[in-house]
Amino acid sequence: MEVAHFLFGIFGNATALFLFLSPIVTFWRIIKHKSTEDFSGIPYNMTLLNCFLSAWYGLPFVSPNNLLVSTINGAGTVIELVYVVIFIVYAPRKVRTKTLCFFVIVVAISAIVAFVSLLALHGHARKLFCGFAASIFSVVMYGSPLFIMRLVIRTKSVEFMPFFLSLFSFLCGTSWFIYGLLGRDPFVWVQNGCGSALGAVQLILYAIYRNHKGAVAAAATKAGTVEMNGTEKTTNGAQNSVHDRV
Repeated sequence: MEVAHFLFGIFGNATALFLFLSPIVTFWRIIKHKSTEDFSGIPYNMTLLNCFLSAWYGLPFVSPNNLLVSTINGAGTVIELVYVVIFIVYAPRKVRTKTLCFFVIVVAISAIVAFVSLLALHGHARKLFCGFAASIFSVVMYGSPLFIMRLVIRTKSVEFMPFFLSLFSFLCGTSWFIYGLLGRDPFVWVQNGCGSALGAVQLILYAIYRNHKGAVAAAATKAGTVEMNGTEKTTNGAQNSVHDRV
C-alpha cells in the first residue's frame, strides 16, 4: 500500500509539473512582445495561492505523510511567482495595478493561514484549518473548467479546450485522487476527485465535438476572454495555458 501511495504521488508530481510549465509559451510571447496583450493575470495569482496553501498543507508538521503534495506545490509556488512577476513587469499601468492588488491579497491570505496555523493551532486542529483553507481555494478554481465546458457545448467546438491540457488535467486529478484515497486523506482525494471527474467530462466533450466547427467566432466575440483550468483564449486568438490544482 505504501509503495502504491508513493508511486501515485510521483506520477502526480510529473503530471502536475507538466501543467505548471504549460504557460511557458505564453510568457515567452509576453517577454518577446514586451506586452501582456489581452491575457489576464488573475489565473496565475489564484494558482499561486492554491499552490502555496497546498504546499503548506503537505508539510510534515501540518499533515504527516504528504510530503509529495508539498514538493510539487512548492515547485508550483515558485513557478507561479515567476509568472506573476513577469506579468506585472510587462502589463500596462492599469492592469499592473490590478494585478499587484490581487497579488497583495494572495500574500496576505497566505501569511494569515501560515501564522494562524503556526501560532494558534496544533495537531489535528492545524491540519483541519490548513486542509479546509487549501480545499476552499481549490474549489473556487473549479469554476473555470465548468465555464469552458459550457462554451464547448454551446459552440460545438473544442477550439478553447486543448486536448493535452484536458488529458493531463484528468491524469493529474486521478493520480492525486488515488494518492489521497490510499493515504486516507479527504482533503486530498475530495478536491482531486472533482478535478478527475471534470477532466473526464472534458475528454468526453472533446471526443464528441472534436470534428465540429461550431460557431466559434461569434461565441468568441461575445465571450471576450475565456479561462479554463487557467486556459485563456481571447478574441484576438491569444491562448494562455495554466494548470490544475493538486
